[in-house]
Parts: sequence; C-alpha cells; structure tokens
Amino acid sequence: MAVSLEGQTLGKYRVLEPLGSGGMARVYRGYHPQLDRFVAIKVLRSDLVDDEAFLGRFRREAQAVAGLRHPNIIQVYDFDAQDDIYYMVMELLDGDTLHARLNEYRVRREPMPYGDMVRILLDVLDGLAYAHQEGMVHRDIKPANVLLTRRGQAVVADFGIAQIVGGTRHTVSGALLGTLNYMAPEQGLKGVSDARSDLYSLSVVFYEMLTRQPPYDADTPLAILMKHVNDPLPLPRDIEPSIPEAFERIVLKGLSKQPEDRYQKAAEMAQALQQAAVAAGITLPERISLPMSFTTQEAPSESVAVYSGPSRLGLKDAPFAAADTAATQDGSWTAHLEHLKEKERETEGTGDTAVPLVPPKTLPPVTGKVVTSAIMTALALLMAGNLIMVMLIGPFGDVFGRGWPIELFLLSAGLAHIMHKTRRLWLLIPTGILLGNGVLLAYYNTSGHWEHWRYLWPLEPFLVGGVIWYTFNPGVRKNSEVWRRHLGARLRRISLIGAIVMAFVAMFVD
Repeated sequence: MAVSLEGQTLGKYRVLEPLGSGGMARVYRGYHPQLDRFVAIKVLRSDLVDDEAFLGRFRREAQAVAGLRHPNIIQVYDFDAQDDIYYMVMELLDGDTLHARLNEYRVRREPMPYGDMVRILLDVLDGLAYAHQEGMVHRDIKPANVLLTRRGQAVVADFGIAQIVGGTRHTVSGALLGTLNYMAPEQGLKGVSDARSDLYSLSVVFYEMLTRQPPYDADTPLAILMKHVNDPLPLPRDIEPSIPEAFERIVLKGLSKQPEDRYQKAAEMAQALQQAAVAAGITLPERISLPMSFTTQEAPSESVAVYSGPSRLGLKDAPFAAADTAATQDGSWTAHLEHLKEKERETEGTGDTAVPLVPPKTLPPVTGKVVTSAIMTALALLMAGNLIMVMLIGPFGDVFGRGWPIELFLLSAGLAHIMHKTRRLWLLIPTGILLGNGVLLAYYNTSGHWEHWRYLWPLEPFLVGGVIWYTFNPGVRKNSEVWRRHLGARLRRISLIGAIVMAFVAMFVD
C-alpha cells in the first residue's frame, strides 16, 4: 500500500487530504500559503518512474502541459521533484468527473440527457482542438479524465501524464492497463497515437454515454485490445433503440478501425456533432447540468468525485468501474502481445499470411442447457403466435386464411433466436429461406396475384442459392461469434416485424 503524504510539505505546498487515486498517480488536495490558494497535487507512482530517462521526460512533458492555456483544459501551475517524489500542481476544480456522473446514471438506470452529452463533448473537443494545434496529444481520454465543474463546463485533465509516465512503453504494457476500454487499436497494439487516436477514445466515451456500457469489454486486457482491433462494433441502436440515428453515425465514424476513416480533426467532429444535434432536434444547454445530486460522501462538494476503494462496491458494474484505475496486470498479456508482434515481424515481407490477431472467446460457452432453452423458447414463440391467431378468429373472421404466411415468419423468428443463442452460422440457411419465402408468399396472398408466380419464380433459386453461398463464404465464416449473435438477433427482429405486419393485414384487409 502506498504511503500517504497527508500532512507533509512538497515544495511550497502543504499536502492535505487525498482526493483519489488512479493507475498512474494519487491526487491530494493541497494549499499554497503565500498565494492563499487551494490546489490539486498529483503525485506520480514511484514504481512507474524507475527508468533513467524519466526525469528529462517529466520536465519536458510537464513544461509543455503547463504551457497549455484553455478554459476546457485543466491549468497546471507547477511541477517539481522532492526526494524521488514527482508531482504536478494544478487548479482544484469544484465538481465531479464524468466517470462519477456516468456511474450515478448506471446506478439510477437513467440515461444522461442528450443535451448534456453534446455540451460535454463539444467542450472536450474544443480543448482537444487547441491542444492538438499546439502539438500535444492526450493519449488517455476517458470519463475519469473529464471533469464537470460547477460552472457547468467540461474540463480535460491529465494532459501529457501518459507520456510522462513512460511514453509508448507504458502505454502498451504498464500504466494504462485500465484504459484499454478507450484506447484506439493502433495505440494499444503499436504504441502509436495522434489526434485521431484521441478522437477514437472520445468516441468510445460517447458510445458509453449513449448506451451506459463500453463497446468492447472482456475478462482480460488482451481480449479487450483484440476486440478493438478485430471485432465489428456493436451498434448503439441495437442496445438502445431510442438513440438518434444521427448520433449513431457519429459513433460509427469515430470508432473506425483505420485512423484515416475517422474524423481527422477535433473541429471536424465538433461540427458533425452540432449538425447531428440539430438533425435530432436536441436543444443544447448553455452549460452542463450542475452535479449537485451527484456529490458523494466520499467526495464532498469541495472535492472532485473519484470512485475508488469501498465506494465502488455500490456500483452496478463494479468490475468495469474498477478497471478505470487498475494499475497491475499479469505478465501473460504483455508476453502474448510481444509474441504476436514477433510473429508479425517474422512473416513481414515473406509473402506468408500474417498471424491473425484473434481475440480470445469471451462469450459464455454454448452448453446443452443453452441449446435446449433456445429450442424451447422458439417452440413457445410458435405456439404463442398460433394461439393469438386463434383468438383473433372471433372478432376478425378467418385470419388464418388471410394471414397464413405468418407461420413462416414465426418459424424464421424461432430459428433466428436459436442462431442468436447458439451462434451457429449454418442456421442462417433455413432462417433466410423461410424469411424470404414468407415475404414472397405474404405478397401473393395479400394481393391475390398468384399468377405473378409465373415470372417471379426465379427469385426462389436466387434466394436459396444466395443464402447458401453467403453462409459458406470464407469472409463471412471467419466473423466472430459476437457478429453471429448480433446477426441472429437482427433476423429475429425482422421476422417478428413481418409477422406483426402480416397479422394486421389479416385483421383489417379482406
């Protein structure tokens, strides 16, 4: 356990109570007697400052950070070292972190207002645009590094800390373990970062604001990194359908795997975000909602709220919250990552196929119980649909005669549900054939134009052949189980919509 500096003096500053701790530093409230000013003192962890180049890097980066002057970037007043204690002194802001605010929304199971989301992101983007113009990349954008002040502003903290603590070496293998949920693929895999990496991280933050969960999460650091590198993005509107489509487009572009496909500048992303807010009919507040109700006993009103230690136990998603400040790791992740890189170097330029970076399986295994449950649910869905049809006969007459294609939609919905639960790609064949035929037969039965079969019958072999070809296409078959799970869920949704539409037609159309 780290020794507390409470009550000691660092340079001109008297160290008061601790405010919180993270993966790279411990933060104290301090006091400057001559200026009669309270400050925040960030003391870097001693075990992260052991390389020979640290002192020069610390002074160089800290000086650059102290030169940043922007209302949306926390002001650094001073930096120094005393008895191998390296510390930075910055303004003490009254408010909470975005991390604490999002955790409170998770606990309450309430969404953050869209207006607040956009206002926070615009403030952060304003600060990032200035810093990037000055040649500074943050490298560690995450909710814990966005402070929400009682002036209703979002302020970016910890500029340069990732570089000070150890540059790309620690970015990959040490201090930033807890921030892999927000790290761009090229930053986590190669230790390369630029302005576009910061915008990727901010897009992860936006995703979390919209859905109350990160886009990629897993049990191990390597699994998280590999998901950022390989896995398709789980669509926000699949998780929360009420999300405006314009906001989803911002997230999709911001979380592109390749840097050149993302927003290239913070100002570009800010403009797109403002246009999306207009398209979604969102009125932007003049300032962020004050965090009065988010102040905690562990972080009183004069402090910055940081969830750590026992206070995390009350969180709905404590493991994910704990990852935000995790600073230790087992050696397997770093060793495995280095092994993958070595293999890539060996095959580079030889014409051999590069070693695929496949993430470890993180979905629960498909057991016999899971398969049985999925089949029973599919049968229950079919029975429930037929019982509803029987009930509709009384008030609406022969609904079976007018709406019998519903049976095909119900069967395809059941098979899609089994595919969703078992992640078996071959189930796409019967699901797709039933769904396609359901659409065709619904048209013939509803319109009464059965004679159209004479020139529409070629659709049948195209449908069957197309589904089989798509299923066995190597590019499709190599997709992850997460992708298969989402595909099954989407086909189930489409099938159920088809059944509902056909039911309304059977009730109200003769």
